[in-house]
Amino acid sequence: MQQRILGRTGRNVSVVGLGAWQLGADWGSVSEDDALAVLATAVDAGVNFVDTADVYGDGRSETLIGRFLRDRGPGHGITVATKMGRRVAQEAANYHVDNFKAWNDRSRANLGVDTLDLVQLHCPPTEVYADDAVYDALDAMVDEKRIAAYGVSVETCDQALTAIARPNVASVQIILNALRLKPLERVLPAAAAAGVAIIARVPLASGLLSGRYDEHTTFSADDHRTYNRHGEAFDVGETFSGVDFATGLAAVRRLAPLVPEGATMAQFALRWIIDQPGVSVVIPGARNPEQARANAAAADLPALLPDQLRVVTEVYDDLIRPQIHDRW
Repeated sequence: MQQRILGRTGRNVSVVGLGAWQLGADWGSVSEDDALAVLATAVDAGVNFVDTADVYGDGRSETLIGRFLRDRGPGHGITVATKMGRRVAQEAANYHVDNFKAWNDRSRANLGVDTLDLVQLHCPPTEVYADDAVYDALDAMVDEKRIAAYGVSVETCDQALTAIARPNVASVQIILNALRLKPLERVLPAAAAAGVAIIARVPLASGLLSGRYDEHTTFSADDHRTYNRHGEAFDVGETFSGVDFATGLAAVRRLAPLVPEGATMAQFALRWIIDQPGVSVVIPGARNPEQARANAAAADLPALLPDQLRVVTEVYDDLIRPQIHDRW
């Protein structure tokens, strides 16, 4: 699989990674055996970047990844990015060095490592991104070898731009997909100019861009696509990228004719992200090995043609832009 430099970390990572939220919680039940099988299948298909968070299943995702890495043994070559900050009330005052160290200790224990490859602030309150003390604390954790590098996960483009301006921010994780085009305007060019990695999350718009859903699709009660449709639990932008479900279905139906023969809608959507200048890695999730294998195969598709890219933009402008563009 093609690899790219992960921003200021200097690490080589596969263009398709694995998002491990599903392995923790909030997407319906995933057994431990299935979770470990997803990890093994993704890695065997060339994936060497896994993204998780301390809040996914309250540590379950990290712990399962740690078990997988121990089973693979030393020299596995896998970069694990985790996130911290969502296990407490979302108040800027909670983002201080003592909490950082406590969260860091817990994640290192869950993953079974002394030094975390990459730690990201997990969509904290906006004022956190501009707090000098936050970055001083993160720099100290790098000096202490608690973490090798740090980045941020953001909800808005303005938050991303604030973080990119910081000299030691290695990466920005942001929602980017064929239904969320705003980061293309300023965030990706700014990141590329600064040498900051872009980690593209929610690449399939919570499954909308898989092409497998219709008006009759339902989700289990413990799936955020049921309980967070209107932002009841966390930012609604994390569920279907903030797009109204019916509008998203209409957009996907217009995109479907663009899918190359032999590919799936999901693979087309992932290839679209890979083709965006400045993207380092895209992190689709998977609930079973088949999904993990298919996601990795998106990297084998040829680059999309200009006409295909143009139609994606047209669909966004017609259906999606009026609904969400100014929000994030």
